[in-house]
Amino acid sequence: MTREIPLYTLDGVPDAEISTHPFSTPDGLGLSLLRFHRRDCDNVVLLLHGLSLSTDMFIMPEHVNLVRFLLDHGFTDVWSLDFRMSLRYSYNLVPHAYTMDDVALFDIPAALAALRRVVGDRAIHVICHCLGSVSFMMSLAAGQASGITSVVANSVALTPRVPAFARFKLVFARPLLLYLLGQPYVNPNWGADPWASRGKLISKVVSLFHPECDVAVCHMLSMMWGAGRPALYRHENLEEVTHRRGGQLFGGVGLQYDAHVLKMVRAGHAVKFDPANPVYRVLPDDYWPGARNIEAPILFVTGGDNHVFTDSNVVCYRELNALVPGRHDLHVFPGYGHQDVFMGKRSDVEIFPRFLTFLEKHRR
Repeated sequence: MTREIPLYTLDGVPDAEISTHPFSTPDGLGLSLLRFHRRDCDNVVLLLHGLSLSTDMFIMPEHVNLVRFLLDHGFTDVWSLDFRMSLRYSYNLVPHAYTMDDVALFDIPAALAALRRVVGDRAIHVICHCLGSVSFMMSLAAGQASGITSVVANSVALTPRVPAFARFKLVFARPLLLYLLGQPYVNPNWGADPWASRGKLISKVVSLFHPECDVAVCHMLSMMWGAGRPALYRHENLEEVTHRRGGQLFGGVGLQYDAHVLKMVRAGHAVKFDPANPVYRVLPDDYWPGARNIEAPILFVTGGDNHVFTDSNVVCYRELNALVPGRHDLHVFPGYGHQDVFMGKRSDVEIFPRFLTFLEKHRR
C-alpha cells in the first residue's frame, strides 16, 4: 500500500513537546493519552475522537489541525485520549461486548485521573466528537467525570437521532454481517485486501452503489455510518489527500457499539445497554435525568448537512436549555457534515475560531 502521508505521523504538530502517558482501566485495558505541550497553561484542553478514529483526526498534517490551532492560540497544553474505540488498538477487530457504558464508566474516569496526576487542579476543557461525545456526556451525566470547566460536543451528545436509512442499517446490517456473514467487525480498508477475501467482495458490492467518487474507502465509510453519497462529510470540504487516505484515519469497528446506538435511537436519548448487568450498577439506566445536573457549560455543535446524526445536537441543546436556561450554547455550521467539522481543509478558518471563542469565554 502506497501512503502519501506516513501512518500515525506527528508531523502535523510542530514546535511542541509530544509525550505518551499510558494508564490502565479498572476492567483491565491499557490505554493512553498523548500530550502536546509548548508551555504550562492554566487551561488544559482534552480531545476525544469518535468510533474507529483516533488522535490522528486532530493532528492531520495536510491542513491546520485542531491541536496546532489550539497551541497557536494560547491553549498551549493539549491532550488527546485514545480510548477503547481507537483504531490504534486491536479491540475492535475481535468479537467483544464493549458498549459506551464501558467508556463512560472505565475509560473516561481513568483518563481524567491520569491527566490530573500531571496537570493538578488546572481547568480542563473537553472537545469531543461522535460516540466519544456521547460517551463523555454519559460519564458527565452519571457523575463519573467531574471537575470539567467546559465542553464542546460535536454532532451528537445525549439524544442520538439518525436518518431513516441509517436506522434501517442499524436494525438489519448488524445481524446480516454478524450471523449470516460471520463478520464481527467492519473495516473500511477491505477493498485494499491483497487477495480475494470476503471483505474485499463486500467492499466491491458497496462501491456499486456509490458512483460519486472512485475511493472504495469512502464508499465503505458511507455504508458503515449515516446515509448519503458520501455520508460522513462533503467532498468539497476535504483536501483530496484526506479523501484518499480515509483508511488511515478510520479503522475497523466492532458491531456491538451499533447495537447500543440503536437502543438509544429507539429510546430517544442515552440509556444503559444492559440494565441487568451488575458491573454497571453505578450507572443510571437512563442518563437523561442527570443531564440537568451538568454544571460545565456545553457548546453543542454540528454541521448543517449532518447525514450521520442529523439534528441530534440541536435537539439536545433545545431540550437541555428548557431544563437549565442559558447555561449551554448551540452552533450549526452551514455547509458541513459530521466529520469534516474536524477534517476539513478550511476548518481552521470556518470552524475552530468558534471553538476558541467558547474556550476563551470560559477560561479560568
